[in-house]
Amino acid sequence: MSHYFTNENIASNLSKISVKINDKSFTFFTDNGIFSKKGLDFGSRSLLNSLLKEPISGNGLDVGCGNGAIGIILSSFFHIQMDMIDVNKRALHLAARNVKEQKLENINIFESNVYENVTKKYDFIVTNPPIRAGKEIVYKILFLAKDYLKKNGVLYFVVNKDQGAKSAIRDLEKISSVEVLDKSKGFYIVKVKFDWQLDMFVVII
Repeated sequence: MSHYFTNENIASNLSKISVKINDKSFTFFTDNGIFSKKGLDFGSRSLLNSLLKEPISGNGLDVGCGNGAIGIILSSFFHIQMDMIDVNKRALHLAARNVKEQKLENINIFESNVYENVTKKYDFIVTNPPIRAGKEIVYKILFLAKDYLKKNGVLYFVVNKDQGAKSAIRDLEKISSVEVLDKSKGFYIVKVKFDWQLDMFVVII
């Protein structure tokens, strides 16, 4: 869990990586103590490939943003307002630097443990959840998303089948409409529309 939540004992080794999505190139700073520091991981790339086919609009929230790649790429393609949150201070620093690197002005970055510091609602929430943080954290990100979405808002996420994709889908189906947008090399790209008739629900852990 410390991998995602602290950096105090991890030496910095700042580097740059290049990412190409749909013939559009991006340059990101990355560092030790950050998920997938050597490049855009396959799960995030698969998630982005699916999202770029979706009718994305309005404002979005990237939960567990890491160095900011997902939120930055979505904002760049769709010209939308994105908020990006993480509990990892090094990740937040890198995300801010990467937003500046891409010369984007419609992105807001702030620290938040899951949704602790989130105060508004969004048209969509996107996440490649921190699996190593444990099932309880992952389920809070997925299930509590409903409280931070506008009515008819959508949650998008990616999870590997060996890391709980099927059980997460099964549990989410109890309170929402779940659509698997794609499956690639064991990664499930999932779209969730919550049942707005339900005022309360139990997070299953």
